Amino acid sequence: MTTPARDDAPPLTPADAADASRLVSFGLHPRLLPARDAEYAALLRRYREDPAFARLTDAVATGLGLIVLEVSPRAGMAVAAAEDSVFAVRMGDYARRAAADPADRFLHGLAHLAVAALAFPRPQDLADDDYLGRITVNGVEAFVRQACRRLAERAAERGENTDPASETPGLEAAWRVYARRTATGATKDARRLASSTTGIVGKAIAFLADSGFLQRTGDEAGGSYRTTPRYQLQVRELAASSAMSELMQLGLVPVSDGTASLAPPSAGEDPLPDGAGLPFHD
Repeated sequence: MTTPARDDAPPLTPADAADASRLVSFGLHPRLLPARDAEYAALLRRYREDPAFARLTDAVATGLGLIVLEVSPRAGMAVAAAEDSVFAVRMGDYARRAAADPADRFLHGLAHLAVAALAFPRPQDLADDDYLGRITVNGVEAFVRQACRRLAERAAERGENTDPASETPGLEAAWRVYARRTATGATKDARRLASSTTGIVGKAIAFLADSGFLQRTGDEAGGSYRTTPRYQLQVRELAASSAMSELMQLGLVPVSDGTASLAPPSAGEDPLPDGAGLPFHD
């Protein structure tokens, strides 16, 4: 939080504009933390203590098509790109780089939604600045597969066609594609098959880690990760989306009490596979 403006504050100079631009540039390096860079920390402190400099920095960010989400020691200069910004990374662009198959692109979007839902399973987790979400690759894959089963049951109850229908909006189209895809697989040299659902989830999570949203903490369950403050800010923006709401409303991740765990399987439903490594904790 910035301090009140002083009437005797000196006028801003081109050097101040350069400093403001420098701070915004730090925000475009999401894996860089103020604690690891003295210049970054100094500019961040100036932003918080000098209202005129803060306004100048915000104006620089706005001119670049960036939205300032938070400026704090925990998150640094956290910015997000507006839709028309040159810095925007659209899901379609990401998916085209990640996969050539249009169906795979659809599944990458579902994987990203599932990571967000598992990382912050309760509203209070998303609101708590000190909360660290923990996920694993196998856990996310197991969660999405269980969600697909729940959606299939819902479609069957309504007498809907369960064949793939790409025109169907939201999750109703995604689960049909995901359910038909193998969970695992390997290439001739024992690498994980990129087109398997576990491979797709792993690639989505790796993208988030490379972007500074997740930090890898181990190799168990296909790879374990914890969230960063920057990712929490991004998920707060995502939480209002219809797809995210629909995923949470399936009842797989209880959000009404003090626990966070997958709902038990329904009668006749297969239990989660060994090694799912679901990361929930009290």
